[in-house]
Amino acid sequence: MIGGRSALLVKFLTRLCPPACIAAMLTMLAGGCASLPSLEGRSETHAMTDTAATLLGRAVGPRVAANPGKSGIHALPVPHEAFASRALLASAAERSLDIQYYIWHGDQTGNLLFEAVWRAAERGVRVRILLDDANTVGLDDTIAALDAHPNIEIRLYNPLMQRQARALAFLTDFARVNRRMHNKSFTADDQVTIVGGRNVGNEYFGAGDSVEFTDLDVIAVGPVVQEVSDAFDLYWNSPSAYPAASVIGDAGRNAAGALEAKFAAVRADPESAAYVEALRQTILVQELLAGRLPLEWANAQLVRDDPAKTLDATSSRDALLLSQLLPIIGLPQTSLDLVSPYFVPGEEGTAVLEGIARRGAKVRILTNSLAATDVAPVHAGYAKRRCDLLRAGVQLYELKASVPSDKEKAAPTGSSSSVQLHAKTSAYDRNRVFVGSFNFDQRSAFLNTEMGLVIDSPALAQRLSAAFDVEIPDKAYEVRVAADGRCPEWIERTSGAEILYDAEPQTGPAKRAWIRFLSVLPIEWLL
Repeated sequence: MIGGRSALLVKFLTRLCPPACIAAMLTMLAGGCASLPSLEGRSETHAMTDTAATLLGRAVGPRVAANPGKSGIHALPVPHEAFASRALLASAAERSLDIQYYIWHGDQTGNLLFEAVWRAAERGVRVRILLDDANTVGLDDTIAALDAHPNIEIRLYNPLMQRQARALAFLTDFARVNRRMHNKSFTADDQVTIVGGRNVGNEYFGAGDSVEFTDLDVIAVGPVVQEVSDAFDLYWNSPSAYPAASVIGDAGRNAAGALEAKFAAVRADPESAAYVEALRQTILVQELLAGRLPLEWANAQLVRDDPAKTLDATSSRDALLLSQLLPIIGLPQTSLDLVSPYFVPGEEGTAVLEGIARRGAKVRILTNSLAATDVAPVHAGYAKRRCDLLRAGVQLYELKASVPSDKEKAAPTGSSSSVQLHAKTSAYDRNRVFVGSFNFDQRSAFLNTEMGLVIDSPALAQRLSAAFDVEIPDKAYEVRVAADGRCPEWIERTSGAEILYDAEPQTGPAKRAWIRFLSVLPIEWLL
C-alpha cells in the first residue's frame, strides 16, 4: 500500500527513488512541484446502457426480471476464481468495460488481465480504465501503449507529475497527493460488476511466489450494477481524472508490437502457464452465462465517497462514504462482525464500538497481527486502542502471519506460507453485510475515496459470522485481558491446546519498540 499510506514516506522515497536519483530530486526541489496539465479538451463520456441484447445482458436479464428490485450477489473468496471472473468477463463483453483500481501491478496476473482487456478492445469493445496514479510505477510504457488503442482510454487519478522521482510530489504537494482513490470495480456491458477489496496483482489472485492476501469480492447483477456504473462515470469525469497521455506522453513507435511481445512472454512463462491452466477449470462465468451461477437475490445499495473528497481542503464530511453508510446500517443491536486489515478506529470510532459492546451486542473484530501486516506503522494506531476495546467487551482477533493458503490446503505436505488479511467486510445483526474497499481506519474515513456494497442478505451475513465461530479462532490469535488484569495477552489455539503470549507473537523486541514509539506520535490521522 505504498502510495496510499503517507506515514511510510521514507519507505516510499527509497523504493521509488533509488540513490542514483537523489541528486535529481534535490535539483527538482529547488524548482518546486510540476503543475498539473489542463483538462481542456477532455471529453465527458458515460456508461453504455443499451446493452440488454449483449451476451451478458441476455444471460442475466431473465433472472433480474424474475427478481424485481433485487440484485443477484455471488461471493468470490477464492483468489483464482476472482481473477478468472474478471478475465472471463472481459472475454464475454461485447460493448463496454469500465474498470477502476487503486493498484494494478505489472506482474503475471496484471499483464494477463491487461491482455484480456486488450483483446476485448481488438473485438471493438470500448474500454475505460481509471487508475490511481500513486501505484503505477513502472507501468508508463504499458499504459501509453494501451491508451493508444482506438478503443481504450486510460485516465490517471490525482497524478504525480514527476514520473522519475515520484516521491518528490509527497514533499512538494503533500496536501493533494496524500489523498488517493482506493475504489475497486470491474463492470462489463453495464450488466455484471465485480466490487470488493482486491486490487490487481499476484498477491490478490494467488499467483506467483508473493505473499497471498486473504480477500473478498462479489459478483453483482441487477439494479446495483447501474449504481456502480454511475459512480464510475462520476469519478471518470471528475476534476481529478486526467487523460493518461497528458501525464505520461504518447506511446512510442511500435508500442503495440512491444505490448504484444510482453503479453507473449508472460504467457510463455512456466508459472503463468500453470496459473492459466488452473483457470481453465474455473467455470464460474460459464455458469453465469448459462443462468446456473448461484446468486443470492437481495436488496443491495452502493455507498461511495464523492470524488470531491480528493480536492476538499475544508475537511467537510458531507461527501463521505461514512455519511451514507451509518444511516443505512444503524447501530447493531445484537452483533457486529468486522474484518479490516488496517484497523485504526481512532478516538471516535473506539467510543462507538465500546458503546455497541456495552449495550450488549457481540462485537468481534479481525485484523492483521503485527507479524502479518504489510504496513507496520498502521498497527501502532490500532495497538493504542486495543485494551480500551477489550475492556469494553469487544473481542479481538489478529491473523497469524503463517497459515495454510488456498494454494496449499490441497498440498500433501500441509505446508504454510505468509498470508495477510486484505478483505474489508462486516456483518450487522447477522442479516446485512458490507463488502468493499473501505478499511476501518482514519485514511479510508477521511483521506482516500472508497466504495462498497451494503447487501441485505442473512445468508452472507451468517457466513461471515460462522467464520468467526469456527475458522478464525484457528487462524488468528485471540487477544484478551489477562486474568490478573494485564493487557493485552495473545492466545494461540493449536490441536486443542492453548499457547499464551505476553508480547506480539512472531515479532522481535526492536519492532515492538518501534510500534510503541509510533503509537505516542500524533500520526493517527495519516493511518
